[in-house]
Amino acid sequence: MKRTFFSTLILLLITALTVSAQEIQVNSDRLHKSLMKLSSYGKNAAGGSDRQAYTVHDIEARKYVIGLMKDSGLEVSVDFAGNIIGKKAGKNPALKPIAFGSHIDEVPNGGDYDGPVGSMGAIEVVKTLSEQGIQTDHSLEVIIFTNEEGGVVGSRALVGALSKEALQVVSSSGLTQYEGIQALGGDPERIPELKRNSGDLAAFLELHIEQGGNLYTEELNIGVVEGIVAIEWWEFSFLGKANHAGTTPMNMRKDPMLPAAELVLAVNKIVTSYEGKQVGTVGKIQAFPGAGNVIPGEVKVTLELRDLSSEKIWKIYSEIEQKAKSLASGNEIGLKIKHIEVASKPALADPMVREVIKSQAEKLGFSTKSLPSGAGHDAQEMARIAPMGMIFIPSKDGISHAPDEFSTQEDIANGTNVLLHTILELDKRLK
Repeated sequence: MKRTFFSTLILLLITALTVSAQEIQVNSDRLHKSLMKLSSYGKNAAGGSDRQAYTVHDIEARKYVIGLMKDSGLEVSVDFAGNIIGKKAGKNPALKPIAFGSHIDEVPNGGDYDGPVGSMGAIEVVKTLSEQGIQTDHSLEVIIFTNEEGGVVGSRALVGALSKEALQVVSSSGLTQYEGIQALGGDPERIPELKRNSGDLAAFLELHIEQGGNLYTEELNIGVVEGIVAIEWWEFSFLGKANHAGTTPMNMRKDPMLPAAELVLAVNKIVTSYEGKQVGTVGKIQAFPGAGNVIPGEVKVTLELRDLSSEKIWKIYSEIEQKAKSLASGNEIGLKIKHIEVASKPALADPMVREVIKSQAEKLGFSTKSLPSGAGHDAQEMARIAPMGMIFIPSKDGISHAPDEFSTQEDIANGTNVLLHTILELDKRLK
């Protein structure tokens, strides 16, 4: 009888603890309040945010964020790249930390949610765990990255991918990256000492607004990110002969605008002919000399292709390249093509981490959708050294990088709860 009684009692205690763990929720009102307070730093008359990295608004906002992090129980420091690092010790120091976070800097006249949702959500997760008296086996590390919008500067520094040349690039604040990092209290000369290697973290997670309309349009709660797409750029230069627009007969012209215009249409047709979620964009056309009464002598067209597969990108490009050559030849026009190097390679989310995000979202009663990220994130760099996962929440009308950027308080809390429970589940699995 005693054995049966005690066995039953233990079972009831275990059940109670399990239910309790599942019912842990972040404080939605507190999270929303911190997000709105953060949005006040750099708010402009148009309702947008001018909190670009390294500006006075960014520096003041960082002080506020550091205060929140300390209040949540994190041990806070600023590293040589200006990243704000908050650490909370786990039960087992032999285990690698689980890291999560985002950024708080914005594009000029940007919104209040791209970056801050993941940053404030990460701090709220730690605050909730502290209030519940929960200490994970793994140490936890909250990272607020430096200047994500200006080239994922902080995350590139952490993975050893920030070159000396990149430090001399002028940011939107008017300072070079080198000068900006100094303004944040970092030490650019010592950035190489920050480099983390593969295996230094157990996992990295980032909560973010979708910056697209899939979840919002389909009225879904959570996006489980498959990966962050690769981006490739090219410039096509069609070379004709500049001449007077009024005196040159139509049949005697060498007008490079004609094949350029046809190429724009061809890009859309070719990209959409492939199965999948790849995208192709002609975002810039330049005519030289660029006068309304002059037949251009040269027309430049940019091409951007994005997809999770670099192989598919180059396959699509090859078809577009052949079409461009055919158009140039058919119009008796010269053609030069330049591949523009961009630091954006595909970063696939870890399958196990994706599965945990999906399962925890569903346990919380949320609808999910697997989808790629068409925009770059710090998680893209962190995937070089750790199993990576991203959680998306809906963006109203798919708007981002603009004053109208918006996600509801409920959606933000939903995503943060998924982040919380994903961390707790990973803490059990990653031993």
